[in-house]
Amino acid sequence: MSTTSRKSEIISKASQLFKEKGYSAVTVRDIAQAMEMKAASLYNHIDSKQEILSILILDLARDFTDGMHQVQQMKNSPLQKIEALIELHIDITVNQSEALAALNNDWMHLPENEVVEFVAMRESYEENFRNIIKEGISLGQIQSRHPEVILFSILSTLRTLYLWYQKRGKLDVNVLKRDMVAVLLRGIV
Repeated sequence: MSTTSRKSEIISKASQLFKEKGYSAVTVRDIAQAMEMKAASLYNHIDSKQEILSILILDLARDFTDGMHQVQQMKNSPLQKIEALIELHIDITVNQSEALAALNNDWMHLPENEVVEFVAMRESYEENFRNIIKEGISLGQIQSRHPEVILFSILSTLRTLYLWYQKRGKLDVNVLKRDMVAVLLRGIV
């Protein structure tokens, strides 16, 4: 087995443990035990538990940043761009829920320079999302509501979707996309 794939396995297993117990409660020994290896052997593949957390969070933050960049390049309407962003969040939730849990719950455990990088990516993402909402309002595609309320309503739902999704028996992703877009953009009345 290659070192890269073994490292990926370790990161995957650690992300599951982080989600179950929380980053602070998981030790390198816990990760090694879950991998059925000695803790000393784990260090042949990773430098530290914090390295795993950094990889999980920053890679996922870059996925969101790249997704936002792709949406911004679209020639679609603001409403279609918001739909695409909702679908991006759903895809990430379905495919990377453990990493998403670490991103939401444990980002503050990153080294200071990486916290700064992460927060900058998050703030940029939110600002770009806010600008799409404002454009939609100015074009009359979105009701004239406060952009911060709209942004908070959408993002708070999407950021906690991984919790709900796991408990509900993993609803079909196409149904989830269709219905979440409808509810988040058109409401329930």
